[in-house]
Amino acid sequence: MIAGKTVVYTSGTFDMLHANHIKMIEYARSLGDILIVGVNTDELVESYKSQPIIPFDERIALVKALKYPDIVIPQHSLNHADKVKKLNFDVFVVGDDWAGKYDYLKEQGVDVVYFPYGSGVSSTNLKQRIYERYGKLQEEANNHFPIDADTGK
Repeated sequence: MIAGKTVVYTSGTFDMLHANHIKMIEYARSLGDILIVGVNTDELVESYKSQPIIPFDERIALVKALKYPDIVIPQHSLNHADKVKKLNFDVFVVGDDWAGKYDYLKEQGVDVVYFPYGSGVSSTNLKQRIYERYGKLQEEANNHFPIDADTGK
């Protein structure tokens, strides 16, 4: 808490920004007076999963353009113990795919909320849909001409 205001921190990769990202950030906004959003750097993301599609500079610019965050910062580590001390946040919000991972913050007096994404869009399934669509487009392009130009058949 800062000056009697509840500080909320949420973070993520926010690769291929989509509706579930926005829902989580909007929900985090509703839990307090000040919302700080951490955007994972490319180096951090690559330490635990594949390289993001959208580069860090573009991802952080997109999150900064949203109306919900008060402050948007780079996130260099998944360990938030030091961030609690530096940013004085009271509530931490993260997707429920990380359930249990941040319970250690409760020992520092932080309320930890695992936001339920539910069904629908995710960066992973967006990437899969793009990959599948690209494959279909390639196949259509390869079969565009029914007659082989070399053989005339």
